[in-house]
Amino acid sequence: MKRRIEVAVLAIAVAAVSPCLMADDLTGANVLLCTAVQATLCLADEDCEMGVPWQWNIPQFIEVDLAGKILRTTKASGENRSTPIKNLQREDGMVFLQGVERGRAFSFAIEEETGFLSAVVASSGKTVSVFGACTVLGGVQ
Repeated sequence: MKRRIEVAVLAIAVAAVSPCLMADDLTGANVLLCTAVQATLCLADEDCEMGVPWQWNIPQFIEVDLAGKILRTTKASGENRSTPIKNLQREDGMVFLQGVERGRAFSFAIEEETGFLSAVVASSGKTVSVFGACTVLGGVQ
């Protein structure tokens, strides 16, 4: 019962925040700052569970360096995590990022006009999907 109440509270919070997910127009930007707002963990042999991103070790903020093709945690996080972007495409107002590292594949879709982020990380028998928002970091370059 407690879990249902937590999920209901989270769903209400996400619904209240969703209109605020609008960020800067990212068109032409090369460095972004993205944050996760909602995450869902699914295991092949169990139900999916919605929760706060940090519950599954998702960093609060991710720097997305499109020119350098790298994702990294912010310096302030103290985590010093980074991963290369293997595939990057800009198409029809979207930025698509993909990569593979340490047995996990990731895929990001970011709307340039709104900054809205949809992402998934997949490994054997497990997926984590994330919704969030991005803004320009350091201005349009």
